[in-house]
Amino acid sequence: MSVIRIDPSRTTGHVDRRIFSGFVEHLGRCIYGGLYDPASSHSDEHGFRQDVCGALRELQVPVLRWPGGNFVSNYHWVDGVGPRSQRPVKMELAWHLTESNQIGTDEFLQWCEREGYQPYLCVNMGSGTFEEAAAWVEYCNAPAGTYWADRRVANGRTEPYGVKLWALGNEMYGDYQVGQLSPEQYVEKARAFAKVMKRTDGSIRFVSCGRSGQSEWDRVVLSGLADLVDYHSIHIYTGSADHWVNALAPHEAERALRSMRALIDEIRYEQKIEHEIKVAYDEWNVWYRYTEGIWEPSDQPPLEERYNLSDAIAAATYLNIFVRHSATVGMANLAQMVNVIAPIFTNEEGLFLQTIYYPFRMLSAHTLPVAVDVWVDGPTHELVETPETMHWLWPRPVADMNPFQVLDVAATRSEAGDELTVSVVNRDPDRPVRAQLALTTGTLGAPTVSETVSGPSPESVNDFGHSTVTAQNGLVRIDADGSAEFPPCSHTVLKFPLGK
Repeated sequence: MSVIRIDPSRTTGHVDRRIFSGFVEHLGRCIYGGLYDPASSHSDEHGFRQDVCGALRELQVPVLRWPGGNFVSNYHWVDGVGPRSQRPVKMELAWHLTESNQIGTDEFLQWCEREGYQPYLCVNMGSGTFEEAAAWVEYCNAPAGTYWADRRVANGRTEPYGVKLWALGNEMYGDYQVGQLSPEQYVEKARAFAKVMKRTDGSIRFVSCGRSGQSEWDRVVLSGLADLVDYHSIHIYTGSADHWVNALAPHEAERALRSMRALIDEIRYEQKIEHEIKVAYDEWNVWYRYTEGIWEPSDQPPLEERYNLSDAIAAATYLNIFVRHSATVGMANLAQMVNVIAPIFTNEEGLFLQTIYYPFRMLSAHTLPVAVDVWVDGPTHELVETPETMHWLWPRPVADMNPFQVLDVAATRSEAGDELTVSVVNRDPDRPVRAQLALTTGTLGAPTVSETVSGPSPESVNDFGHSTVTAQNGLVRIDADGSAEFPPCSHTVLKFPLGK
């Protein structure tokens, strides 16, 4: 029998709820036709689809990143404010689309207020200027009495929005990016942006534009901006049609977070940086199937990925990793939330919930504030890489990480130490795994929550009118000896009272 040994007294970090954040970009049908569709019978008086908003509420997302993404590097925010009838329709150069500018700063920020999301805005460091960025901060955050604040008032919003989180550009290292920069050029430009933005509102917090967490770009950028930023972003997507590769690929993120922890500590020590710097993993997901329309124009809406159970297993593993590395990760943003590589998929009549929706909802609902140490002794899997199983979105080999535990586990407890949540992912596509939950200190009561995501096979998908993969209550039961059987290709969240 496998053993999952948990030490509730050994704290590994405090979980920031912002690891359950999201991202909505002006890309495909994410905003227009997904989140916002004034012609839909599902939409409210503001044009936002209430069925989509309801599904998002269930995810308990604390922060939403907007408006991009690659989109932002040619986005001028002034095009999206003022009377809608006067807003310009423009060519959108990142995704080869057309931008109507019907959703802009006021619409997005007011929707965030209504729904209870903290907005996280990304400034245009491609074709934009630091004056434009500072004006955006003034428009969002300054009291009436200055030019851009008065423009906001004239547009119907008297009180400042108070946006605190600002990203200094997006993926400026990419040759696909409008205004691509070298790391040295980026640092120089970002310092100029940060200087005037901070003078406009001294309370804002910055996220520097990182890469994979394991690159020279990350070292140069963080070294040059550590005194100014509170977060350093990394982006790594993974995915493969091979189930084992797909399920284990998220451990590339775990390796990146270990590298980032070392880099942050080194730079803070060398530069005597007193304030904390954390990772904003502000784009993550499974993404490998549908890339049509990214690099060239297409008649099809781009990136409308259909997710299967294997992808849900990968998503659950990502979330477990963010919990285990909560001392490093201050925010993580699932990219994206509606239609575009997303957990929610719509058509004119309604929506369905993709497989990756369920692990996110379960962990967002039940993860507790304190991450604790977990050790797993169980079956392992040796990953064999071939050109057919690997994909360009998983950039590095994994031979040095072999063998992998079949069970991936994270655990959290309450601040008072009277409750414990355990998240168990069984990556084996064919066999259940029986494991005993063993505490080094304390006792487990009867579980108050037992939710499991599973399905007939790793290839199982959901669609309009039927849901093959859902979360089920009570599928995993705890026996008298503290053991449980975890179904093949499943993710289970258990919550227990924790005794002394």
